Amino acid sequence: MFNNPIVTRFVLLLSVGMPNLCMAISTSEQTVAQVEQVAREQLAKSAEAAGWRDPKFDVATVLTRTIPTCKGKVKVEPADVRTPTRMRLIAECGGADGWQYDFIVRAKITATVAVMAADVPAGRPVTPGDIAFEPRDITLATETIGSETALAGMQARRSLRNGELLRQNMLVEMQLIKRGDPVRIVARREQIEVSMAGEALDPGARNSLIRVRNLSGNIIRARVTGAGTVEPADLPMAN
Repeated sequence: MFNNPIVTRFVLLLSVGMPNLCMAISTSEQTVAQVEQVAREQLAKSAEAAGWRDPKFDVATVLTRTIPTCKGKVKVEPADVRTPTRMRLIAECGGADGWQYDFIVRAKITATVAVMAADVPAGRPVTPGDIAFEPRDITLATETIGSETALAGMQARRSLRNGELLRQNMLVEMQLIKRGDPVRIVARREQIEVSMAGEALDPGARNSLIRVRNLSGNIIRARVTGAGTVEPADLPMAN
């Protein structure tokens, strides 16, 4: 079919040039899209770790220069993605004519999180009936709550208002023991259990250390294990 020498030479030249024609080329638009995709992946990891519900991300790259075309594949790595409003990523184009640029990506994050549905005074337990779950902008919010399980055994650290975004730092573990409460001091070691009465000299939540006066009048440090029960602090914590 290719007996003509001119045609044969043309086919050989074309076949030699094919690798260059098929070489991957990344335009500036493709590089920016790749940077933003990596930013979204990092945000998705953060959302999973934080337990956000229905997270959505809007990202935009801050361009301060013209990004040249890369005659090859661009590699993008996160450098510092702790702050959504200023995520720093590095894009690198390999090869002799390659380059490396820092990119700043600004993100907006929305997710379904807990919002107060009633006023709750300080010190009162926060129950599932006190909250509602609504989509909110949480870009600048920290320690948001995405599940009712986070309320278990917790009370309001301060007065909470209806409509207020609920955060973990607004809650504190419920005080299981108050100052002056009678308590039972329980010491367990292997199969042996010994208990005696005492008086709490400090308030305490579960696993907190408080001072307790025993029947002998001695003051010991004890760990709160439940409502009205403590164990000597020098014993290993019970599982």
